[in-house]
Amino acid sequence: MIVPATPDNIAEAGKRLKNGGLVAFPTETVYGLGADATSDTAVARIFAAKNRPDFNPLIVHMPDLNTATTLADFTDLGQKIAETFWPGPMSLVLRRKSDCPVSHLAAAGLKTIAIRVPANATAQELLGAAGVPIAAPSANASGKISPTEAAHVQESLGDAVDRIIDDGPCLVGLESTVVDCTSNTPVVLRPGGVTSEQIESIAGSVAVSDGSPNKPASPGMLQSHYAPDAAIRLNATSVDVDEALLSFGVHHLSDVGMERNLSPTANLQEAAANLFRMLRELDATASRIAVMPIPDRDLGRAVNDRLQRAAAPKN
Repeated sequence: MIVPATPDNIAEAGKRLKNGGLVAFPTETVYGLGADATSDTAVARIFAAKNRPDFNPLIVHMPDLNTATTLADFTDLGQKIAETFWPGPMSLVLRRKSDCPVSHLAAAGLKTIAIRVPANATAQELLGAAGVPIAAPSANASGKISPTEAAHVQESLGDAVDRIIDDGPCLVGLESTVVDCTSNTPVVLRPGGVTSEQIESIAGSVAVSDGSPNKPASPGMLQSHYAPDAAIRLNATSVDVDEALLSFGVHHLSDVGMERNLSPTANLQEAAANLFRMLRELDATASRIAVMPIPDRDLGRAVNDRLQRAAAPKN
């Protein structure tokens, strides 16, 4: 449902976000598909609505630099870039704090987190009304053209979104620049609304990711990714005595010690929401983890992609 960006509608949208809903909202770049970034289940709804094929990290939107520092450790470089370009079309990749409340699903299981402070007034009002960090990729079906008007969101996602806040066309109309600020040299992972030249003017030098296997263009592209200490065995139909079990749906495996079931009802959205948390819980107690087969369809493809990366040989 498309609604105008009135104070009442923004307040209602904030309540929906707090309760696990999906709200599409305008930013200066493109319309974002927002959900409570601290909720595994809410974040899983983003992947389901977009039919997103991979667990790509999602950008977390915050109202200002001060609140952003509660989620990540800012390097001197990150602080300087944030002070220069926030609020605005700039997303920074930083190391997440140990007590960061953002879902590991939103961060794709990485030790880093991507954060942005949008300049759009409606986006700022919505962040204030929600009172929680908001994960928000572009509000369109995966692989399709990014939306710069509310009608584009409706055409692409339809009833998968609880509310679409209409504030007219986006001013920038191009996604935010994503910059890795975890080292002393900024690395542009994705070009966008802020140019490399602008970054270079305040940072001195800029590297640009070439997208090669050794320098992935974005987080989550390495063969071995979110690799737990435990060895992972996929498509398991039995469990060895020294293995923990990551199960899915109803099963008849017996003599299982430590077990976590991604979804007893075989719900792929629930499985996606639980994946990273349950892997971490099993990894804390077991040296080997057997993983039952997951259907390779819909969100199951994304679950299998992450599991295959977790099981890949560690470099």
